Amino acid sequence: MAADNSQRLMADNPRLKNNIDITTALGDLQLKNPVLTASGTCGFGRELAERYELSELGALIVKGITVEPRSGNSSPRIAETPAGLLNSIGLENPGLEGFIREELPWLAGVKPPVLANISGHSISDFSRLAEGLAGRQEIAGLEVNVSCPNIGAGGLAFGTDPEMVARVAEAVRSYYSGFILVKLTPAAGDILAVAQAARESGAEALTVCNTMPGMEIDIESRAPVLGNTFGGLSGPALQPIALKLVYQLAQADILPILGGGGIMTGRDAIKFLLAGARAVSVGTATLLDPLAPLKIKTGIVDYLKKHNCGNLQEIIGQALTEAETSR
Repeated sequence: MAADNSQRLMADNPRLKNNIDITTALGDLQLKNPVLTASGTCGFGRELAERYELSELGALIVKGITVEPRSGNSSPRIAETPAGLLNSIGLENPGLEGFIREELPWLAGVKPPVLANISGHSISDFSRLAEGLAGRQEIAGLEVNVSCPNIGAGGLAFGTDPEMVARVAEAVRSYYSGFILVKLTPAAGDILAVAQAARESGAEALTVCNTMPGMEIDIESRAPVLGNTFGGLSGPALQPIALKLVYQLAQADILPILGGGGIMTGRDAIKFLLAGARAVSVGTATLLDPLAPLKIKTGIVDYLKKHNCGNLQEIIGQALTEAETSR
């Protein structure tokens, strides 16, 4: 079933079979293509595996986990907005032990690299998560979420403060020797300082960026739409903000960047690559169309072919180069 869908997409897009090299890397993490799933939008990969072979992805970033199981926020949890989506899921997940027991055995058979996203309310939470996942061969690394706007205390409080980001990254690194990616918030006042703190404390790459805090109000009921009042804004409305942050951080050349925020098409992904991201994450688009990551990958290949590029690396950061030469 998954293979049939994947093969059909390949047949419809034969350019995926050409000689264009779309391999890339985030630090030491080698990727056969630049398209990753964004945490929280594909569960633990089982649903996507029913649609296509997960080996078509550059990597799979699974749903965020916390130390203890969470039932998530009260309903409603999702609301549409102009050009975007607000979500307030609240990190519903089986907890660390549940993840190890229920999900890791299945993920061990997944072919692309698997990154586990971890979130906490305290430094101790991050330490316990890193310790619990240390040495697990089923995963290729950790995405450290210092920026979730949906879990009350912690979350944004960590991600907006360089000192707290440093403490979180140090805590994770003290237990986890593998690949560490830190996920930043667009709400940070000085994202360069936050990124620098992450680098100095052991991070090897950055995810730029998480959702932007927002809300929606129903004018008939005269009340907030979301059960938790506030949520995280994703989708096309977030794209210009995320693109600007990727560009800023790439200019500063602090760490390799996984760019994301409102990437819906291959053309959107190209913008982030031109701005300096070395790979891209696809989130909201996957909720609308489970095959979106594959279609976006196809769009990237089409662009490279159209512009006579034999290698993805030829375009990464090209907008930065053009900006410099035009001054």
